[in-house]
Amino acid sequence: MNEITFKINGQEITVPEGTTILEAARMKNIDIPTLCYLKGINEIGACRMCLVEIAGARALQAACVYPVANGIEVLTNSPKVQKARKVNLSLILSDHNRECTTCVRSENCELQALSKELDVSDIPYQGAKSGHTIDDMSTSIVRDETKCILCKRCQSVCNQVQGVGVLGAVGRGFNSQVQPVFGRSLAEVGCINCGQCIINCPVGALKEKSNIQDVWDALNDPTKTVIVETAPAVRAALGEEFGHKMGEPCTGKMAAALRRLGFDKVFDTDFGADVTIMEEGYELLGRLQNGGVLPMITSCSPGWIKFVETYYPQFIPNLSSCKSPQNMTGALLKSHYAQMNNIDPKDMVVVSVMPCTAKKYEVQREELAVDGNQDVDISITTRELARMIKAARIMYDRLPDEDFDPYYGDSTGAAVIFGATGGVMEAAVRTLADVLNKKDIKEIDYEAVRGVEGIKRATVDVTPDLAVKVVIAHGGANLKTVMEQLKAGELNDVQFIELMGCPGGCVNGGGQPIVSAKDKMDIDIRAERAKALYTEDANKGIRKSHQNPSVVRLYDEFLEEPNSHKAHHILHTTYSKKPKLY
Repeated sequence: MNEITFKINGQEITVPEGTTILEAARMKNIDIPTLCYLKGINEIGACRMCLVEIAGARALQAACVYPVANGIEVLTNSPKVQKARKVNLSLILSDHNRECTTCVRSENCELQALSKELDVSDIPYQGAKSGHTIDDMSTSIVRDETKCILCKRCQSVCNQVQGVGVLGAVGRGFNSQVQPVFGRSLAEVGCINCGQCIINCPVGALKEKSNIQDVWDALNDPTKTVIVETAPAVRAALGEEFGHKMGEPCTGKMAAALRRLGFDKVFDTDFGADVTIMEEGYELLGRLQNGGVLPMITSCSPGWIKFVETYYPQFIPNLSSCKSPQNMTGALLKSHYAQMNNIDPKDMVVVSVMPCTAKKYEVQREELAVDGNQDVDISITTRELARMIKAARIMYDRLPDEDFDPYYGDSTGAAVIFGATGGVMEAAVRTLADVLNKKDIKEIDYEAVRGVEGIKRATVDVTPDLAVKVVIAHGGANLKTVMEQLKAGELNDVQFIELMGCPGGCVNGGGQPIVSAKDKMDIDIRAERAKALYTEDANKGIRKSHQNPSVVRLYDEFLEEPNSHKAHHILHTTYSKKPKLY
């Protein structure tokens, strides 16, 4: 590859041909401000915040899309650049609903941060506002046009990364908006509720629909037994909301904080994940031995489930009939746990803390109930839990590490890695290998299914006579590729497929702490958060789901055996075709 040598702020630098000025500047630790830029996803130069001056050129250029050339001299902070950036930022702010003190993104807003950095304290431009709609019909996502800055990051993520494409630009000039087709609500189009638009929005134009008050109301109702369950990916990211390093597990402090919020019991969705492996693993085994529909596809990700129901309903029979770990845990709490403790399920409120906005949609599905009782009553995101901890004035950093409550808080290393792409596959193989070989296999780190590559194919030797061909994919666009391959008959030799709606899996779910575009230039948050889960897995005393003593006890005392009639009644479900609408 050819190299280019040029100067930036008087410093000579050599970079590969094709490098943009923005990328080259970061190599020299020079920070150029951006708003619309999202590395590898949205590089369109629309916001004009990254303008730089090139010696001899009449016009300023957008650094994010301008490739360097031999001999040019770039100035990133000249008076001309400073003035242009301030004018552009002031124009953006003039059309923005600046309710910063009450905005959910206050102190974590890229527009707010830029205003401080560039010392924009006065907005000289006043006039009409272009955005008026607040769309809150979705069960998961609220879209507020009054705060949209037309960066189009949500549009690019929805189209390119998720392959759903329900957001797009409409109108021209001052009347431009980013919205679903025909001005419809997100609830009226093929949105899969993944929330990737939220975590990539630089401002508060997109946010999760809050269920915080519902939780407070339940906690303050003396007639209710309120139980909380937390997903594995939450412990990999919650600490970030309190200034902790990314990838630092915070399981003990999380459990302690939940207890102090007033929950009657603090349980772990990882218990449900272990049960999921028992049910899903034996379901796969049954399909392999009895000629069932193959490849079997995982059903843990609600974004993926809505994706297949909406866009590829012909493959619904390939889905595992297992509920997600969230709903398995809730269903067991309202049956087995309620029975053990003489609690009427109608007097129980199950709250889940999830890394996922699609879980808010999932908990309301009619298919996810047992004997008239919804499996889970309320789902909140990692971000919402952090807000509750802060509102309750709990000094998170001073909390001691505490354990989950026993039985439904007991889990294995196999369960915790559910939060990373490839984790469900690896956990299932650990159990299948032991069951089929009838012994405790010691080598259980299946590296072939790990990593953040968008689509992975591998052959896993489960027994000397059985090699299972698997596919792992994450992020809607990759799911679409896999489904098209399946449709074309290119995966007929595959037995098991793991699909996750969000890039990187649950660790990068739409309900996780928001990371700025600037930080995403240098950090792969999918890999960093996954490290927390693999570290916890490695440190667990038990790392296989079928070896969890509490799960063994559950089957002995209640469920009888995996895939039993009783297990199917409580832990399995069916899915159906969803209309595309618009």
